[in-house]
Amino acid sequence: MGTGAFVKEHSNHPDDEQKASPRRYSIDIPLMLTLTALIVFGLTMLFSASWDFSLLIFDSATYLFTRQLMWLGIGIILAFLLSRLDYHYWRKLVIFAMLGAIISLIMVLIVSESRHGAVRTILDGSVQPSELAKLVTVIYLSAWLYSKREQISNVQLGLLPLGVILGIIGGLIYLQPDLSAVGTVLILGGLLFFIAGGDLKQITILLLAALFFGWLVVKVSPTGQQRIQDFWTGIMDPMQASYHVRRSLEAIVKGGIFGVGIGRADTKLTGLPVPPTDSIFAVITEELGLFGAIGTLGLYAMLVWRGLVIARRAPDMLGTLLASGLVFWIGIEALINMTVMVGLMPFAGNALPFISAGGSNLVASLSAIGILLNVSRQSRNAALTDEEWREYSATLDLRRRNRRRRVSRPVRSAECER
Repeated sequence: MGTGAFVKEHSNHPDDEQKASPRRYSIDIPLMLTLTALIVFGLTMLFSASWDFSLLIFDSATYLFTRQLMWLGIGIILAFLLSRLDYHYWRKLVIFAMLGAIISLIMVLIVSESRHGAVRTILDGSVQPSELAKLVTVIYLSAWLYSKREQISNVQLGLLPLGVILGIIGGLIYLQPDLSAVGTVLILGGLLFFIAGGDLKQITILLLAALFFGWLVVKVSPTGQQRIQDFWTGIMDPMQASYHVRRSLEAIVKGGIFGVGIGRADTKLTGLPVPPTDSIFAVITEELGLFGAIGTLGLYAMLVWRGLVIARRAPDMLGTLLASGLVFWIGIEALINMTVMVGLMPFAGNALPFISAGGSNLVASLSAIGILLNVSRQSRNAALTDEEWREYSATLDLRRRNRRRRVSRPVRSAECER
């Protein structure tokens, strides 16, 4: 695929400019429909999964549901504002955002609010800074890789600084400990480095370093050792898996093909750990069956697909990196949550985006969608340059680099325009 396939149609004719300008402010309809479906579905399943838990813990059957509505309102406002903010401004704001994320992660360690055996929150459990850190890491790395795009193949200017950035954020999150969040940050860093056109040898080094770091964490972390041991035992014999996974599999088996019906699941009432948060996918599968599980997976697949379409049509590499990183982050979070619940990954405390109870993840995810919408809206009329798209075009071609000089065509193909 040549770089010219991404070039936006442009004309000097005034009528063409008048016709084109309204499209600059349009929104991605499939993305919005998918997001709306996820939010409505998430609220429905959250209420079903949380009423007993809320009544038992908070003496109110609607406590978690009401709080989720409050955070949803805040998240929608932020998403709207970010959809109007030119994403190029993040190049100026990202340093302050990263400093804020680092300070909030340090505050977690200072305040030391222990919940479920980990120290991850501040403000009496209302805010989980690691969720903010994931979002900010994607934005920061996108802006940094964009600014270093000409020197990214230089190890001293590319790979080493990337490792330092990921090490600082990952190290602060590891101290909580939140191993799944550390893994998510490292995966996102590697993906963005790949999309930005990083050298394959450097990417291999990065992967080996990540594997070594993961092995080291397992060796020195009692939590990591226990989770790996439980995972391996569960793979060998599901009946010997951790209690959490066994109860989740019980719910999934009860659900069958079409489920027992919304609100009729009983595993959430008889000991399934934290059904409104980590285990909500098990509740979905019990109440809606395999049909509901596949439908949920399909919604996330649609979201990721639309995000990648927006990334492909972005007006520059910064937009591509932002859109790709943000949508991959949401997709990775969802995939980890679902695979953990069926025993295909070591246990991780990742939320199911837009569905699990939790204000920090919901607000961060909606903020990501806001930025994604801004990239989409700006992609309508912007003209691309061959230099900016040289690396990304090669990535889309599965990294089969064309050694010939590529020349941008002035007219964008009708297929891409659609």
